Amino acid sequence: MLAEGKTTMNKSDKSFGKFLVLWSGEFVSAVGSGLTSFGLGIYVFQQTGMASALALVTLLAFLPSLLLTPIAGVLADRYDRRLLMLAGDSLSAVGIAFILLCIMLQGEAHLWQICVGVAISSIFSSLMSPAYKATVTDLLTEEQYAKASGLVQAASSAKYLISPVIAGFLLAVSDMKLLLVIDICTFFVTALCILVVRQGIASKQAGQSESFIRDFREGWGAVTGNRGVLVLVIMTSVIVFFVGFIQTLSTPMILAFADSSVVGTAATICASGMLVTSVLIGLFPIKRGYVGMLSMALFGAGLCMAAFGLRENIVLICVSGFLFFAMLPFANTSLDYLIRTNIDNAVQGRAWGLISLISQLGYVVAYALSGVLADYVFTPLLLDGGLLADHVGKLIGTGSGRGTGLLIVTQGLLLCAAAAVLYRIKSIRQLEGRGGLCTSE
Repeated sequence: MLAEGKTTMNKSDKSFGKFLVLWSGEFVSAVGSGLTSFGLGIYVFQQTGMASALALVTLLAFLPSLLLTPIAGVLADRYDRRLLMLAGDSLSAVGIAFILLCIMLQGEAHLWQICVGVAISSIFSSLMSPAYKATVTDLLTEEQYAKASGLVQAASSAKYLISPVIAGFLLAVSDMKLLLVIDICTFFVTALCILVVRQGIASKQAGQSESFIRDFREGWGAVTGNRGVLVLVIMTSVIVFFVGFIQTLSTPMILAFADSSVVGTAATICASGMLVTSVLIGLFPIKRGYVGMLSMALFGAGLCMAAFGLRENIVLICVSGFLFFAMLPFANTSLDYLIRTNIDNAVQGRAWGLISLISQLGYVVAYALSGVLADYVFTPLLLDGGLLADHVGKLIGTGSGRGTGLLIVTQGLLLCAAAAVLYRIKSIRQLEGRGGLCTSE
């Protein structure tokens, strides 16, 4: 029973205040990362004019971290989580510094150099996520999980809400170099916050477990030992596959009829939906009905995603994007609770590493396919004279960005279908109310 494993840290050792300090550091880091992410997206697309080039950069910024996350999860349970977070945060700045150096020496960074830089940063940042998630469990009581989840998501939304506005302003008065410098500086702020809360983070001694492979197997057993958790994680991978398309293609779709300042403004408006509902969840935590909430939130997100790609209308894009992001905290909080309460705290680091790998494989496939499908399949269909120009084109319009829009609409409708299927899976529904029991079916 998980309830027994959770007695390793007394409730008196828990501290929401220390969590807030750590959260503040992550908030600042998210803003800095968002500056680089938004700026590089505009930079790459303006250089190449290809959605596939932007998707490639997105994939390389994501894939190394994802593949290394299970290993980082094992490390988070074997070693001092504080040191792992410090190492991951500090060393991930190396890749950003490489891109900055290329721009300073050559006047611009080539696509391959940007790819190398973001991949290096991704490799080291893999150390952060499992250690951070396990640390949240260390610092909080079970009653505080949902509240903390809302705040964590609010910090994550900063890269979409605050960063585009700041980046748009800075790019108007300066260039990409300034965004990279600011991002590098935020790493030091995050490191300072980690040091401040070091007394509240579980300290591990090397060699605590008999073998690295055994730790990895224990993490795998924690995920697969509960059928509901495993099925939920697999379904999450399917869901994020659909979501990955809007993440990759929204910028190229809008740039087809507007400039970068409009993209920044739209991104800020859309992301404010995530901030609003994250704060609401933080103030009024969800207490029951997690599976139903998860399904409804995903179904609503799918409808909003379909509306997002429907027309080249910035008002429709902002409204539907706002509502899309507003759905995500409800889904994320429900997922977080259902998984966190069904896995022993003693193995949460390695378990979260494996969960991240499995659940986010959908992003890898989406990032690999989205740009290629947009550039070479869907875009030609809705150009003047294209196969669908006289039919579907009458509904959603024709032009260079309409094929991308159609692809987003399609994925949104598929997300709705996935949400309906998820709610009908018995093993997932049984996770609720069973928190603390690790049983197989």
